Amino acid sequence: MSETIDERGDEQGDNRRKVFIKTYGCQMNVYDSQRMGDALAKDGYRPTDSVEEADLVLLNTCHIRERAAEKIYSELGRLRVLKAERAALGQEMRIGVTGCVAQAEGPEIIARAPVVDLVVGPQTYHRLPDMLARVAKGERVVETDYAVEDKFEHLPNPSNQEIRQRGVAAFLTVQEGCDKFCTFCVVPYTRGAEVSRPRAAILEEARRLAGAGVRELTLLGQNVNAWGPGEGGLASLLRDLAEIPGIARLRYTTSHPRDMDEALIEAHRDLRALMPYLHLPVQSGSDRILKAMNRRHKAADYLQLLERIRQARPDIALSGDFIVGFPGESDEDFEATLALVREVRYAAAYTFKYSPRPGTPGATMDGHVPEDVKTERLERLQALIREQQVAFQESFVGQDTDVLIEKPGRHPGQMIGRSPFLLPVVVPASAGAVGDIVSVRVTASLANSLMAAGAEPADAPHATLRAQELLARKIA
Repeated sequence: MSETIDERGDEQGDNRRKVFIKTYGCQMNVYDSQRMGDALAKDGYRPTDSVEEADLVLLNTCHIRERAAEKIYSELGRLRVLKAERAALGQEMRIGVTGCVAQAEGPEIIARAPVVDLVVGPQTYHRLPDMLARVAKGERVVETDYAVEDKFEHLPNPSNQEIRQRGVAAFLTVQEGCDKFCTFCVVPYTRGAEVSRPRAAILEEARRLAGAGVRELTLLGQNVNAWGPGEGGLASLLRDLAEIPGIARLRYTTSHPRDMDEALIEAHRDLRALMPYLHLPVQSGSDRILKAMNRRHKAADYLQLLERIRQARPDIALSGDFIVGFPGESDEDFEATLALVREVRYAAAYTFKYSPRPGTPGATMDGHVPEDVKTERLERLQALIREQQVAFQESFVGQDTDVLIEKPGRHPGQMIGRSPFLLPVVVPASAGAVGDIVSVRVTASLANSLMAAGAEPADAPHATLRAQELLARKIA
């Protein structure tokens, strides 16, 4: 899953307490932050985009990235100064750490960072109002137990206005936890075992989102294609969601190759709403390293799976995850990864240097790769991925593509949307309004987006020149 930072804000001018939520990491954390905001809204808080004026600051953390915990402690150091400044003015600020770092290091956070008032794991954030009441009485709260009750059943629903403010594309968590126990990964320890939300609850939330104007749903899960054992699996859920009026696009992430069944492949063939973009991590192209990672598939298994998927949906674009420098990785192992990438031809990929996570088997393995070797390998892999990404984007120049318009662009007369392949596309404002799906002609491929005809800003003639150059190349 991609890394994002989300700072939730609102311009309302009322006198309620204000909460600032900073979100690190994956899309599921973005969704969790939104739901925390929903719970706090019922408790009298409104969001702010200014940490300086917040009565409550929550850091919603991710444990996947390198040095994740240290980044949080650095942020807490800055907040300590701000909290002291507010206290000198007679103003109170509560500080909480939530998410996966909170789950993994709850008691240590409380001991190491006296500025923190509460630590909340990802399974218990529906209890935030009760925890804050305890904090108000002078208690420092750590809640990292796995909740017996379903947290989704205890969360208030956002208003239609709040949903509309979040946009026409929405995340919807359908599954949490993972049972795969890859040796590099902390998710089974921070999010727990695989749990699927009930179909009825998911459909109810989806209908509510659609009723407020959402056009695109991305289903989230640590292992999303393991959803619904005994309920027909993810494919059956996608077919139900595709029937909801107003929902025009469906996506899902993150998947594991072992749970990509034939029914799900057939859904990519049959469902018009299911977008032709699939994030399917492989992590390495070396069978020896895949075995050490406990991935329980070989490179050939992955490639054969992709062949079946492409037979069902020939235009599908693929993205993946790769870890370089896993303990024991040799030059030959890394070359096998490069060979797999060349064969697959990715539209995008997330690439990382291996970094040990306390409590995972990988952290205690022999053969840790020197940092400079990991850096060199990562640079080579990223260069290859970037080459493929550029080629993928440039393949759309001169072609028509459908775009879901999401928001205004950077320049007057522009709007920003997404293609079926998840690429940002700059379109002219005359093309349509937010929520519309429009067909446009792509004239240029920019660094990380596409430009549609008529959207070139007047103060950026290079965009038009680039468009002319690429169109000439296509014609030639």
